[in-house]
This record gives sequence, structure tokens and C-alpha cells, in this order.
Amino acid sequence: MEKPGKHMFLCASFRANGEPQGICNKKGGSALVQYLQEELTDRGMTDVMISTTSCLKVCDRGPAMVVYPENTWYGGINGEDDIDAILDSMEDGEVNGEYTIT
Repeated sequence: MEKPGKHMFLCASFRANGEPQGICNKKGGSALVQYLQEELTDRGMTDVMISTTSCLKVCDRGPAMVVYPENTWYGGINGEDDIDAILDSMEDGEVNGEYTIT
């Protein structure tokens, strides 16, 4: 397997104390995984890997996602349009400041 150029971690709100329904999950973060994968494929962004994570501890900004190797944190991803905007920026080699968590 070839190493991916980027790795996206989408919060699925899994917590060690057994609360699988955290903020990101309740706001639909887990449901975005399939759309994100399909959109990456449609755009030919084959060097990007997606993983779901446990709680990223930015619940007030969720649903949240981190993109490596840039270590860019995104929050407030509430649907497909937000994913599209982030991916549009990534394709242009930019960070989408509207969703960035600083």
C-alpha cells in the first residue's frame, strides 16, 4: 500500500467512558463519512485517507475534522456543503478559513 498524501480524521465521538453519542455524532458527524469518501473519489483525490476518531475534545466546535500532515483542524461541519467547501480549498492547495479551528 502506498502512503496517503493526506489523512483526514473525522470525529465520531467515541469516548472511553462509554458515551458513543457525543456532540459530533449527535450533529451528524458520523453520517458525513460516506459522503466524504464518495466526494474524494468523485474528485479523484485518491491520495487522501479517511478515519473516524474518538472524541477530539472540541465539542463546542463540532462536528470536527483534522487533516494531516498539515495539522489543520476544522469545525462546525454541518453538512455536505461544508465538506464541499473544505475540499474545494484543499484542491486549490489552501486552508478554508471559514471552518478552521485555531
